[in-house]
Amino acid sequence: MAASLLNLDAIRTARHASEPYDYLLGRDFLRPDAVGELGADFPDIGKPGYLTVNEVKLKGRFGTLVAELEGPELTEELSRRFGRDLHAFPRLTTIMSRSQPKYGAIHTDGPSKVMTMLVYMNDNWADDGGGRLRVLYDGENFEPYAAEVPPTMGTVFAFLRGERSWHGHRPFSGERRVVQVAWLRDEAELERKKKRNRTAQFLKGIFGR
Repeated sequence: MAASLLNLDAIRTARHASEPYDYLLGRDFLRPDAVGELGADFPDIGKPGYLTVNEVKLKGRFGTLVAELEGPELTEELSRRFGRDLHAFPRLTTIMSRSQPKYGAIHTDGPSKVMTMLVYMNDNWADDGGGRLRVLYDGENFEPYAAEVPPTMGTVFAFLRGERSWHGHRPFSGERRVVQVAWLRDEAELERKKKRNRTAQFLKGIFGR
């Protein structure tokens, strides 16, 4: 059996906080010996924004990575860390390659989500605040912040969605590789999310935005 691409110890040892909401932040979530191949197999996405895994061509090690992210082993570790059984919730995996300045507005995520996890896949990142997600105290201000998430290769950030789960990042335009896994409340929400995403990408194809 091939070795896992995920380092689940990164989840077990990640910093876990309960204020201003329940989140964890870890690093080295991707096995170092697989990073090169994962980067090479990352989907060639020309459009900005998130696409579902059904909308892109998955290949090689990256396809294996998606299967592991959606698998029960990761869900079990997250369930243990957050003290909530997540196995019953369907998962939606989306991928982003390019960001636009309008992305990153402060928000909590919608009530259809139970948990969101972000896995970043960028080789390096400028230390100027742009594109660096922040754990925030309210829906208006980027400062002060409880934590800042470097979007570098293997960084993992996960949080339980709630009315206070404010997060966002300052504007950034360009390549910003990230895989998002969302645990949704039910299958109906999963289908609605997929349909909404397809419609949004269709409109981007027409209007170029």
